[in-house]
Formats: sequence, structure tokens, C-alpha cells
Amino acid sequence: MRWRRAQPGDAPAPQRSTRGRMIIAALAGAASVFSFAPFGWWPLQILCLAALFYQALRSATPKAGALVGWAFGFGWCLANTHWLVVALNRFGGLPLPLAVAAIALLAAAMGIYAALAMYSALWLRKRWLLPLPAANLLMLPAMWALFEWVRGWLFTGFPWAAAGYAHNDGPLGGYAAIVGVYGVSWLAALCACALLLAAHRTRWYALGGLATVMAAGFGLRHIDWTHPVGEPISVRLLQGNTPLQQKFDARHTEATLRRYRDTITAEAADLIATPETAIMLFQHQLPPDYLPSLGQFAKRSGSHLVLGIPLMDSPTQYSNSVIGLPPASGLPTYRYDKHHLVPFGEFIPTGFRWFTDMMHIPLGDQTPGKALQAPFQVKSQRVLPNICYENLFGEEIAAQLAADPNPATLLLNVSELAWYGESIAIPHHLQISQMRTLETGRPMLGSTNTGASVVIDSHGKVTAALPYYQAGVLKASVRGMAGDTPYIVLGNRLFLVLAALAVAGAWLWSRKNANKHPDK
Repeated sequence: MRWRRAQPGDAPAPQRSTRGRMIIAALAGAASVFSFAPFGWWPLQILCLAALFYQALRSATPKAGALVGWAFGFGWCLANTHWLVVALNRFGGLPLPLAVAAIALLAAAMGIYAALAMYSALWLRKRWLLPLPAANLLMLPAMWALFEWVRGWLFTGFPWAAAGYAHNDGPLGGYAAIVGVYGVSWLAALCACALLLAAHRTRWYALGGLATVMAAGFGLRHIDWTHPVGEPISVRLLQGNTPLQQKFDARHTEATLRRYRDTITAEAADLIATPETAIMLFQHQLPPDYLPSLGQFAKRSGSHLVLGIPLMDSPTQYSNSVIGLPPASGLPTYRYDKHHLVPFGEFIPTGFRWFTDMMHIPLGDQTPGKALQAPFQVKSQRVLPNICYENLFGEEIAAQLAADPNPATLLLNVSELAWYGESIAIPHHLQISQMRTLETGRPMLGSTNTGASVVIDSHGKVTAALPYYQAGVLKASVRGMAGDTPYIVLGNRLFLVLAALAVAGAWLWSRKNANKHPDK
């Protein structure tokens, strides 16, 4: 059978129901999981976004488009965060049906952001009588990225699986140093909309623009925004692979502490780092000679130690922290406290104590640290730690670099990802670390309990790594970088200005075509 163009007098094609469009959108959202690590099929994400925008544009009303957007966001979040069930059920003690229901509710809530993005774009298109190219190239990408940005900070933020992370290794990753992860999300959505115009009379302009964006991104990947500084330092990054069931079990405490002390003191290095809460006891609970013996090793060997440990400032105030022991004194003279805490896992949102009381997660109601904290000096390098979840908030890391007159030259992430079992959480978290290096032009070191313990260079490439779920020590030589990327200087402000200009451009387009209706 041969396809033919619709002719005058033909019966109108049947319209797909809103429910049918929602099913297609939910499947497209779920399929996006394959665009992120460990799969890394970044072109698929552009196709998934194109499917969302097509179904939204074909919806009968903005409200119907919002339902389509919600379904896409629900599928997107559920597929990319399903591993949270492991933390809630296996380690939090929440019954499996309740853990599954909790993650489904989280996905339903996150879907609201995509719903608002589609509703806003379609409502403005209708109100301004925007033609199809204006809606595609200006309104939809801007609204998608703006509401991803809102998701990243509203109610403390949950920016996991932001679209831009899928493009670390693709051409669009070249823009990260300029506009950050949300700017890359905007460009990914722009590319998706350009594909939708392939059958429109403006297709050559759209496809030419798509090719230009990709080519420019490829060229930007070869720009060095920062430069080497100081002398390389030797590092040893510890991966304990301690089962969580043993980590907080008093019967295994002595053996776990001894194993970390033996691993730390086995060999000298300029910087030796342990994972998050590798030392799981407060200082006053440790054997009296534990920290002093590590301090003596630091002095004797010339090593700088960074230890993950909870710190208690009062009976009701404690923090998830790292301490630094420099060789000059061997004393814990450096301290970094985690300031962006995980809702329900590290702090209890107002009105939800009943929910957290159903679980048994240790160290679950912490005191946040200051937003701006100093780096740890290691010879000629300045090392800025961040702890696990904080790695998701690139604008906060960039703000610390911008505010410091003598900013860090190396980033260090210490994490405990054993909470999520053997899942995609670890490669996702590694991908997030890679984006932070692209945004800041700084190498990042990762010391984690079960993975990923890595060295990432300033271009987002993993140069050394340990296998997941195995105990080991990663040895490397690393040189820090100095200088500012545009993202360090401007943060998300440039992306927000560009998105606002896109919306303003759509309005001007509508003024120019005030007497015309949008294309169908």
C-alpha cells in the first residue's frame, strides 16, 4: 500500500485520546533511562523529548498537554530513581509495598514539573497565537529547561536525572562550562524540537540550526577554560566495600575501624581520603588512641588525611562531615560539614516525622553546614570536598569557587552509595561528577564505599577507577586546575537570561503575526 497526501474532502484523521497520548509519553519518559549511564545512548534522549513535545502539541487543550507532560515526567522519574526502593525497604525497614508506593508518589510529584512546563508552553502558544516554529524552537525548550531548574531548588530540590547529564560525552557537553547542566537540558530540548520541524516548511532552517548547535558543541569541547597549577600530588582513595548491615552494627565496629586504619597507614601519599562516614562513630565514641594514631602517621609520612566522620557539637546537633589531618600537626584542624542534606534521609521535612519514624536510617536528622566553606590545603593544591548528594548541585559548588579569592584547584566527593544496592545509582552519580568537572574545569576525586571511586580530569574523562563492589585503594597522581569557566562566574544566570530571551522572542514573533493563527 502506498502512502498519499491528504486531499480536500478527505475525512479528518481520528485524533488519539488524551489517555493514549499519556501512555506514549510515559513510555517515552521511561525509555529515557537508557540515555543516561551506564547505557549512555544520549541521542535517544533527544528522541524521547521529541516524542513528548509532539504528543503535547497534538493535545486538544493546554490541560490535556499538561496531563501528557505529567505522564512523561512520571515515567522519567520512576525509571531513573526506582533504586530508592532498596534504601527504603532493605535498609530503611519500610515494607516493600509502602516503599514502592513512596517512590511512585515521588515520581507523581516530580511529574508535576513536566506538566507545568507543557501547560505553560501550550497556554502561551494559544494566547499569543504562536506559529508552530515559534512554539517549537522558542517556547517548548525554554519551558522544559526552566521547570527542570525549578525542580533543582524548590523544596530543597531534587535534580536527579536532569536531561543535561545524558550529554557529558556528546557534543552538547561542550556547552556545560558556559551554561551548566540546565543550559545543556535546554539545548537538548531545542534539538528535539528541531527534529519535529523536519516535516515543516521551515525544516531546512531547523535542521541547519540543529547541525550548527551540534558542531559548535563539538568545537567547545576542545577549549581549555582552566589551566594547570602547582605540582601534581599523589592520592590514595579508599573504597572499603563495607556492607551497611555491618557498618552500623556494634558487633563489627572494631573490625571496621581497624581495617580502615590499617588501609590508611599502609602507604603514604600526599592525600589519602576515605568514603563518607567511613568512621561511623562520633569522636568521643572512638577508642582514645584512634585519631591520634592516624595523626602520628600523617606527621611521620607527610600525608594529608581526609576522613569521613559524623561530628557532634551538642547532644541535639550533629553533622555529616569530613575532617582533615595535615602532616604539620597531625591534628584534625580542617572540617567540612555537609550543607545540602537529603530529605527524609538526613533531615526530616516539617510534618513528615511520622514517615521517617517508620524507617530505621541512622544519622537521620542532621544539622546543615555553611553554604561557603574553605578548601583543604594539600601542598600546592586546594581540595574542596562535597559529600554525596551535594554533588547534584553544581551551582552551589560553582558559587563556592566564585566566592573564594583563592579558590580550590581540585574537587573531592566522598559518598556512601551502598544504600542503593547494585543499581544504576552508582553510574548515575559518576555521570553527575563528570558534569561538575565540565562546569568548573576542575578535576574531581571520588572516594566511595562501593563505587564509583575515580579520578576525573577537567574535561569529564575518567582517568582512573576501581571496580564497583570491591574493596580497594585507587592510587593516582593528580594536578589541579586554576581559572574560571563562564559557569563559575555566572552560574545559572546566563541560562536563565537565554531562556527568558527565548520567551521574549516568542512574544515578539506573536506580535509580528498578530493577525495569524498558529500552524496546526
